[in-house]
Amino acid sequence: MCFSATASFTGGGLISLIGIASMMKARKPTQKLFAGIPFLFGFQQIAEGILWTTLKSGEHDQLQSAVTYTFLITALVIWPVMMPLSIWLMEEIKKRRKILAGLTLIGGILSLFYVFCLISYNVTPQIESFHIKYIDNFPVIPIRIAFVFYVVTTIAPLFISSMKRMWLFGILITISCIITSILFSQYLTSVWCFFAAVISAVIYWILSIPQSENEPDLETSILQKT
Repeated sequence: MCFSATASFTGGGLISLIGIASMMKARKPTQKLFAGIPFLFGFQQIAEGILWTTLKSGEHDQLQSAVTYTFLITALVIWPVMMPLSIWLMEEIKKRRKILAGLTLIGGILSLFYVFCLISYNVTPQIESFHIKYIDNFPVIPIRIAFVFYVVTTIAPLFISSMKRMWLFGILITISCIITSILFSQYLTSVWCFFAAVISAVIYWILSIPQSENEPDLETSILQKT
């Protein structure tokens, strides 16, 4: 998180609790992965809280490395697949499922690219102006192209979904991405993940919709699936 260890631990703990409540709110097995997003965000923020602590102390190098890669693997490897896959699992309209399946495939390829980068290049975290900056020597042009696909795979599914209220989640994530890119471009990974973690609380609200409101009538359902 972009302010302090205390804020990271507090935010991570609260978001994790919302994640647990969201998973309890999920009525179908297909909703479980989507419901678990806040919990994983909370876990990620707690990892960055530990990173804050180790960076300030200048000790525990092995722990610092472990939480650095825990944060980055969650941000770069898990999210590009988890977001489109979780929404694909819930989607019932055939045409939208095909698009979401394609985005999940792209997300999988993107995740493999980031795995390659994390294995092949060094990443060094440091505290700078009340933010954590992840300094890396990843190849610049491929990373810029990858970021475009990252944004598409993590945001587009929210607008493709036919589930009610999902569009609001998409709008909030899009706004947070724009604000972070403009105001915190040097700390994009850390700051955008924090914004996304806070916004993910909306998932509980989305899953609170009565099941009947998200299910089309029989005739409409048949037409949509053909």
